[in-house]
Amino acid sequence: MLQFIKNIGHLVYRIWFYILVALPILIFFPFLLLTTLTEKTYTQFFWLARNLWAKTILYGMGFIPKIQWNQNLNKNESYMLVANHTSMIDIMLMLYLSKNPFVFVGKKELAKIPLFGFFYKRVCILVDRDDPKSRTAVYRSVQNRLNNGLSICIFPEGGVPDETIMLDKFKDGAFRMAIAHNIPVVPISFLDCKKRFSWSFFSGEPGRLRVVVNEFIYTQILGSEDTSTLKEEVRAMILEDLI
Repeated sequence: MLQFIKNIGHLVYRIWFYILVALPILIFFPFLLLTTLTEKTYTQFFWLARNLWAKTILYGMGFIPKIQWNQNLNKNESYMLVANHTSMIDIMLMLYLSKNPFVFVGKKELAKIPLFGFFYKRVCILVDRDDPKSRTAVYRSVQNRLNNGLSICIFPEGGVPDETIMLDKFKDGAFRMAIAHNIPVVPISFLDCKKRFSWSFFSGEPGRLRVVVNEFIYTQILGSEDTSTLKEEVRAMILEDLI
């Protein structure tokens, strides 16, 4: 009986999350649409997504972000933001912590999500991991966004539904691109997202969302042969925070 009551509570909490995801999009749809008509207005879209969408969801769910900055982002510099990925709220939390406009690089399958997917495919860089031509196109898109003064965000795990895995293996893409474009890597550790809102449907609870922004790793002196070393260094930093 007690488990049944808990499941009902989790069901209501999960439904409330989807309402919070959809409601700001519906209310501000005309403004969101206007700011996605051209890349020149992306910074305005980012401001709306960060302040009206992400914060509404986080605070509406009872989440309290607590950011530990070991090094601050420079307003006029581009970065490669990387973090562990164990929850749907990772996207909102990343938007919350960075005032610097950035673009997500993510899998194309998310574009199929109703309403959210409409804007996702308009403003994010989509990658088909099974298509080598898609990966080549991603590199060109990343360079174009960097030329516009934006940063890039990639979850190098790719999303881990298995909750027994603390930190999965990282893929090379984020680190190869950071080296190719000579931008600093910012290792970010999300400590509570799995606990507060995991992939499991009947789960979730309000509370703190602790984040550690580690010291940046600069890539100017690195070459493509250093991709694996950089990847493992960043993974070790995030794993240490999680442990």
